Amino acid sequence: MSEHVKSAHATWEGQGLAFTIVGGSGYTVRTDNPSGPNAASPMELVAMASATCTASDVISILQKKQQQVTGFEVHVLAPRAGEHPKVFTEINLEYVVTGRALDPKAVERAIELSLTKYCSVNKMLEKAATIKHTYRIVEAEVAAA
Repeated sequence: MSEHVKSAHATWEGQGLAFTIVGGSGYTVRTDNPSGPNAASPMELVAMASATCTASDVISILQKKQQQVTGFEVHVLAPRAGEHPKVFTEINLEYVVTGRALDPKAVERAIELSLTKYCSVNKMLEKAATIKHTYRIVEAEVAAA
């Protein structure tokens, strides 16, 4: 199958709303509704995809800009509509970039490029929900000698 086509196969586990999903890559995940410690809900997977898609872009760009990143996180908070379909009404992304002497302009530009050009997940989601973002830069502590 072409790299431009993604595939997945969901199989009901026989109880409740639990499913095993196998992607075209062969990777397997579980979903359940409601989500719990053993499986994410489908909407939780969408929030996770939002975070990891932009995280991959931003860290890649910062590495190319030779920024000394020592830690990186993306937090997602995505409120849902109260009525069906309970789509995300907003997606709030908070980027926390830890490193040494990080250039705030490089961080801002990396986030901008991800959200406007590279992150296919969030480009798709912005058609349904407003995407907002903030970022924090944390100076890494220098290890004691």
